[in-house]
Amino acid sequence: MGDQNNNSDVSNKEMAGVMDRNIKELVKLRQNEEKEKTRDEHIADKITGFTGSMRFVYIHLILFGLYVIWNAGLTSIKPIDPGFTGLSTIASVEAIFLSTFVLIRQNRMNKLADKRANLDLQVSLLAEHEITRLLTLVSEIGRKLNIEEANNHDYDDLTTEITPEKVLDTIDKHKQEIVSQNGIEY
Repeated sequence: MGDQNNNSDVSNKEMAGVMDRNIKELVKLRQNEEKEKTRDEHIADKITGFTGSMRFVYIHLILFGLYVIWNAGLTSIKPIDPGFTGLSTIASVEAIFLSTFVLIRQNRMNKLADKRANLDLQVSLLAEHEITRLLTLVSEIGRKLNIEEANNHDYDDLTTEITPEKVLDTIDKHKQEIVSQNGIEY
């Protein structure tokens, strides 16, 4: 019983070490992404961060509310924009700039998402390769030890290396079949 707890402690420490290393690498990756941002991207991020906040909403409620009250003639101060054309122009120009900043940030986020997707794909391909090699090794050990399950031919497909190109070709083939059957493309 003591050996099991001791082995468990070692395993937990190893796992914690691996997890700690992975977390540090992820933090380093995020820091590098931050460093790679241009000055313009930093500015766009700050603006979209602020405009996506409730503070921005409250400021606009107050400013536009006061502007409407003033120019609707509800105060003793003479209105300067009774038809609200100035307000419409200001709101339109602001919307143009805000949407541009949002698009800049979305483009950058899409690039980062593509980068992360590629990393995920590489890790998955590496894991697939390693699992295939392990399964081949375990099957061979099982055969040498005359373990009946090692001769199960259901494992043959699992020990075959599958290339990404083959997977993509199969996906494309199935997409084309669906499109030709249903006339619907996705």
